[in-house]
Amino acid sequence: MDVHPVNVRLMLRTYGKQLTSAKRLARFKRALVLSGAQDQLSISREAKRRELVERISQEVIENLLVNGQENPVVSGVLEDLEQDLGEKVLFDYPLDGGEVQILRQTEEGAREIGPDEKMRILRRLWEITLDRVDGTML
Repeated sequence: MDVHPVNVRLMLRTYGKQLTSAKRLARFKRALVLSGAQDQLSISREAKRRELVERISQEVIENLLVNGQENPVVSGVLEDLEQDLGEKVLFDYPLDGGEVQILRQTEEGAREIGPDEKMRILRRLWEITLDRVDGTML
C-alpha cells in the first residue's frame, strides 16, 4: 500500500485543526464555569420549571376543582386540604358569575366561610397544589 506524503500532511493538518478546536472549546467551558454562566443556566431551568408548575397548579385549581372533575391530583389536593383544615370544605361558583365561594360542611348544612378565612384557605390550597404538582412532575 502506497502512502503519499501529501495525504499524510492533509491528515495531520485535519487532526491539528480538530485539536485546536477542542482546546478552544475546553477554554471556553472553563471560562463559563468561572464566570458563573452555568449557575445562570441552572437558575433559568429552575425558573422555567417553577413557572410551569405554577401554570399547571392554576389550571388544576381553576378548572378541575371548580368543575368537580375527578382525577388523582385533584383528589389528593382536596384530601390534603381537608386533612390540613380538619374539616370538609366545598368550592362553588355562584350562577351570577361572582367569585368562588367556600362552604364549610356543618350539621345544619353548608355555610359560607368569612373573607379572612377564605383567603387563608385559598392560600393553603395554592401551596398544597404547588407541592402536589411539583411532586408529580419529572
